[in-house]
Amino acid sequence: MSGHSKWSTIKHKKGAADAKRGKIFSKLAKELTISARANGGDPGSNITLRTILSKCKAANMPADNIDRAIKKGTGALQSAAIEEILFESYAPGGVGMIIQCLSDNRNRSVAEVRHLLQRHNAALAGTNQVMRNFQRRGQILVDAEGVNEDQLMELALEAGADDVTNEGGQFEILTAPNCYNEVSDKLTKAGYKVSEDSGVNFVPTVWAPVTDKGHAASLMKLIEAVEELEDVQNVYMNGDIADEAIEG
Repeated sequence: MSGHSKWSTIKHKKGAADAKRGKIFSKLAKELTISARANGGDPGSNITLRTILSKCKAANMPADNIDRAIKKGTGALQSAAIEEILFESYAPGGVGMIIQCLSDNRNRSVAEVRHLLQRHNAALAGTNQVMRNFQRRGQILVDAEGVNEDQLMELALEAGADDVTNEGGQFEILTAPNCYNEVSDKLTKAGYKVSEDSGVNFVPTVWAPVTDKGHAASLMKLIEAVEELEDVQNVYMNGDIADEAIEG
């Protein structure tokens, strides 16, 4: 890593915590159900669903599981209601975290998240205390290898993107949430490799510097632990971790 580590895309997808296939499939199934419920079960017209299906394919998720999850979303199969729950938290070093859950049991999710935060010397924050330092934006990440920056920028801006920046190994393209699908679709059709980490994410507008090794280690352990919770889909944070805080 060079300069400061914002953990690449800010969005902490499940890594080692998702080594178990069953946990991966459970999380993907919830995403499929939510997407199908919101925008229908046809991936031809539901771009978000199409993106999730690509993740399912990469994870070798069985077709029956995929079909069942989509049918739950469209109402073809009955299922417990799944809702999005957002938790705001302060992590070690004053870093703000947003924990995104998809759950069929709010009380269970609240109890699990609160207990885990307490174990890691973190705490839930009041409404908008952390959220005010983030914006919900469409965030499209494109592999920079072999990409002409001017051409990518021209296409993205014409499609409705707000900004294009070169983050080293990849380009970050920001859009309004309601423009994400259209911009992502046009880039994909033009042959650009859009990362599976792309989506409508919480993007920091204010960063919290992390230079202390202890705080950096505690922060990373906390995020890894939160990601292991079954209901947690994504974790966002605004920690700007200096290289010296994670090296050696």
